Amino acid sequence: MSTTLEVESKEGAGSVATGKLSIIMFSGTADKFIPLGVLAQGAAAMDMQVNIFVTGFGLLGFTKTPHDLPFPPEFAAMAPALAQDMKAAHVQPWDAMLRQAKELGAKIYVCSMMAEVMGLKKADFNDLVDDVA
Repeated sequence: MSTTLEVESKEGAGSVATGKLSIIMFSGTADKFIPLGVLAQGAAAMDMQVNIFVTGFGLLGFTKTPHDLPFPPEFAAMAPALAQDMKAAHVQPWDAMLRQAKELGAKIYVCSMMAEVMGLKKADFNDLVDDVA
């Protein structure tokens, strides 16, 4: 996952920060989807323009057919405890965070080239996806 954060502040008392967050999601491992949701939800809640471009194995997290998103081998042993602790802390799943970000204006686009390579069409993606670009 790659992120770019641009924030422009307006001068003056009581000013509001505005900006844009652009995220390129290229990983298909579960440990990358959690920060994707957190960053998108937080930025959208701060009235920032949020654009997410999904490519590579990240596409599998956005299909109508659910895919198990694996943890990288070095974190696999910790995954069950992490899932339990997140549930106990009432942490929303990554896709719920993205849904809230989208309600606040975030946009999600998938890579047309990788979708074609993986045999995926627009109809294969879930409702989080705004368009294939």
